[in-house]
Amino acid sequence: MPPPDHHRINRAGWLRAAVLGANDGIVSTASLIAGVAAAQASHEAILTSGVAALVAGALSMAAGEYVSVQSQLDIEEADLRIESAALKANSGEELDELALIYMKRGVAPDVARTVARQLTAHDALGAHARDELGISPHNRARPVQAALASACSFASGAALPLLLSVLAPLSVLIPVVMVGSVIGLGALGAIAARTGGAPMGRAALRVTVLGALAIALTAGVGALFDVSV
Repeated sequence: MPPPDHHRINRAGWLRAAVLGANDGIVSTASLIAGVAAAQASHEAILTSGVAALVAGALSMAAGEYVSVQSQLDIEEADLRIESAALKANSGEELDELALIYMKRGVAPDVARTVARQLTAHDALGAHARDELGISPHNRARPVQAALASACSFASGAALPLLLSVLAPLSVLIPVVMVGSVIGLGALGAIAARTGGAPMGRAALRVTVLGALAIALTAGVGALFDVSV
């Protein structure tokens, strides 16, 4: 058996938040910059909107992710309190329940009973949390970790189109931001897939197509207004 660190399930929490944040940072900031630029805004106004998008987006992602994951953690802790009370009040019934869980998975009744008894003696709440509630150390909700990952990843993603808008002349700013952001999205999808053990090509194509569509649509909306700022 390979050691536990060869598996990727323990990366799910932070990887999801990081990929979501970076992807949102690239798409939303590039879309805003392209939309403002398409409305014939000045270079200064475009950069100001990009910086505002980075700061506001990072803070919004952090707050939203923290609240969301904290709600999940509250539910987990409430279930653990209920299970702990049940173990104290009806230890025999809880033992039978645990044995039944193992029997439904194909374990022989006598073996299931022995396993349930030994796990209960070792860590009753941990056994029920894992096998009855589906709560284990590698998938516990971590609000602060998720919030920090989302904020940092959003800012990192948003920095790409913002940097491109700083370097590109106003005459070619929109195509430079769009092409550079799409390339960044493809690289992000490939890296995320590699980290999670998924096919890289399909993940890169998916995030690239969806991101390019979002940026193009936003630029189109900006072009409809065609207002100098």
